[in-house]
Amino acid sequence: MLEFLTSRWGDILFRSYQHASLVVQALILATIIALAIAMLVSSRPWGASVANALSSVGLTVPSLALLGLVIPIVGIGTLPSVVLVTFYAILPIMRNAIVGLQAIDPLVVESARGQGMGPAAVLFRVRLPLAWPIIMTGVRVSAQMSMGVAAIAAYALGPGLGGYIFSGLSQIGGANAVYYALVGTFGIVIVALILDLLLMGLTRLTTSKGQKA
Repeated sequence: MLEFLTSRWGDILFRSYQHASLVVQALILATIIALAIAMLVSSRPWGASVANALSSVGLTVPSLALLGLVIPIVGIGTLPSVVLVTFYAILPIMRNAIVGLQAIDPLVVESARGQGMGPAAVLFRVRLPLAWPIIMTGVRVSAQMSMGVAAIAAYALGPGLGGYIFSGLSQIGGANAVYYALVGTFGIVIVALILDLLLMGLTRLTTSKGQKA
């Protein structure tokens, strides 16, 4: 095992970077989309119900099956990986964003309006900051889920550590098959833990002191 690691250390680090980069970029895109949807539907009960229902249905779709639908449309490589990871990343963030925005006390919103704030100011200066911790919880959940989805995306020749797992599975019985699978699996776990720690720190930095208390 040690020989396997030392002989491929550079490639392992590069694939780890690819895996983290894919997930982070998909998370950023997913957060923008999810927040836009949540802001549109959070004040409309029927809209929030539809969005939450679609989120529940989306999470039941097998990622490998969805990848099979995406490949004929966009081909193989990085693009289907981004599409796949972004799709699944949107769902927990959107659900938490809707919950967070709807959980704000109406009296707080009315007080902000009474101080002369317009709809945009109320949204960006009151509602989003108050809902931010709940939104970031959704981002953290989404990040962990996206790590596994990104591994499956390697089936479409996407970047990341998933390629090691598929190499191990395709070489079952070979000398390095188990090593490939173990390095890919544990590498993803390590990258996921590092990203979660970074997101935890980001949440603390971007949450107001009053909410921390």
